[in-house]
Amino acid sequence: MSGRPTLDQVAARAGVGRGTVSRVVNGSPQVSAQARAAVQRAIEELGYVPNRAARALVTRRTDAVALVVSESGERVFGEPFFAGIVRAISSALTETQMQLWLAMAQSPAERRLVERHLTDQHVDGVMLLSLHDDDPLPALLADRGLPTVLGGRPARMLAGGGEPMLFVDNDNAGGARAAVAHLLARGRRTVAVVAGPQDMGVGVARLQGYRDALAAAGVPGDDRLVRYGDFSAASGTAAMHDLLDTRPGLDAVFAASDLMAAGALRALRDRGRSVPDEVAVVGFEDSALAQRTEPALTTVHQSVDRMGREMVRLLLARIAGEQAQPVVLDTHLVVRESA
Repeated sequence: MSGRPTLDQVAARAGVGRGTVSRVVNGSPQVSAQARAAVQRAIEELGYVPNRAARALVTRRTDAVALVVSESGERVFGEPFFAGIVRAISSALTETQMQLWLAMAQSPAERRLVERHLTDQHVDGVMLLSLHDDDPLPALLADRGLPTVLGGRPARMLAGGGEPMLFVDNDNAGGARAAVAHLLARGRRTVAVVAGPQDMGVGVARLQGYRDALAAAGVPGDDRLVRYGDFSAASGTAAMHDLLDTRPGLDAVFAASDLMAAGALRALRDRGRSVPDEVAVVGFEDSALAQRTEPALTTVHQSVDRMGREMVRLLLARIAGEQAQPVVLDTHLVVRESA
């Protein structure tokens, strides 16, 4: 057969009408299982590829969704959390007809390019990840009427402000409470924290969980034990050195990400502190890194894979015009050698 296979050729091979092939290609449920199987077999045998441009004219759909990450490409492709989310979303979308458009939007030039592309002429919906509270994208997408799902709640939503938005988040506060409660149960009393950015919901929630656990145990809070990082290993190292300079008697630290915990371990090693004998360390994420640190990292497990898949599920529901509710995923502590 020469040239690109056509819809009519697929219909002839499958022994069905052209309309039946069109319904199968467009995902309509109004096709019998027998006819669907025959069409799919014919599509595979002929190597038929739907003409997306023609379909878009009829369905007013692009069959594409965007994942916009407000971080640099270096972080997106270099850090376990982002790599895991992208992998999970890509995997979930392979089960559909949707294509994924991935964009990093950190610099002004990147943001302008992304904002021009995020219209219903280019994508059917958008997933936003690593949002800071000053990010204008959620409001822009709402104005354009594009279905949108957030990966994580903005800090203002945790405080009860802002417009309600559809999101998938982890139980960050609960996970942090479990981490600090574990340290206190092991007899640690001077527990420091390396918190995340406070213009991000995840940073706010994990710091609040730390404070809640101290309060529940009757341990007074001490702002001199609080430092902030950006979830990177380098920020964890810097914060840990600063803590050791100002509070050398601390005996535990909760870091709000595994990378910051790994950075803290490096600083403790540089300063000759034994982990966990002198200082216990707990992280958050349970990434592959947690099993490779020395010692292996006690950490809070969050399912990055499930988070990505739930983001896809909610977005597809909204694109289809269905109701969808925000999702908060459970977390739990994984005890290893560092605490």
